[in-house]
Amino acid sequence: MAGAGRAGALLVAGALALAGCATDAGTPAGAGDSTPPAASPSSAPATAGASTPANTGAVPETLRFTATTVTGETFDATALHGRPVVLWFWAAWCPRCRAAADDVAKLRQSHGDRVHVVGVAGLDSGDEAMRKFVTDQGIDGFVNLADDSGEVWRRFGVTSQEYYVLLDAAGTVAYKGTLTPGALRDRVAALAG
Repeated sequence: MAGAGRAGALLVAGALALAGCATDAGTPAGAGDSTPPAASPSSAPATAGASTPANTGAVPETLRFTATTVTGETFDATALHGRPVVLWFWAAWCPRCRAAADDVAKLRQSHGDRVHVVGVAGLDSGDEAMRKFVTDQGIDGFVNLADDSGEVWRRFGVTSQEYYVLLDAAGTVAYKGTLTPGALRDRVAALAG
């Protein structure tokens, strides 16, 4: 089973490497996506059971998963419940991802008290390259997941890097796709309210 998942991740990584950093027009919420959305860690601590005062009601399915951070800690996504979430999918070898890192870090600085920001690295990046990317790009101010197996990527139906999944405070997918820095700021500001 693990070999099949790894082979699938390698096939996707190979196709994307051949195509370069592919773009995707993005998908507004509810636009024909049959893949159940999910959320990832953000500015929340990398511990299970963390909560915020806004955490009321049942945790949505999108936030019911765990993953490993680039630093090797276990992250429980239920800790994100109650606030909007920005999931930024990146690959360590992607030039567009490298260019976007500063914008995502600034987003975390300006909205981190109201919105969780979580990086999700993958596409055969490799553990060492992921850690180096986080350090070199200065994005260690928020949680970054090491997802070379592609579990979180598949959960959200993500097939290309430098891609965003935005969840509202209820855990519902509000947007999926690529975003310019300005569009990212606008969409996150609207979610942050």
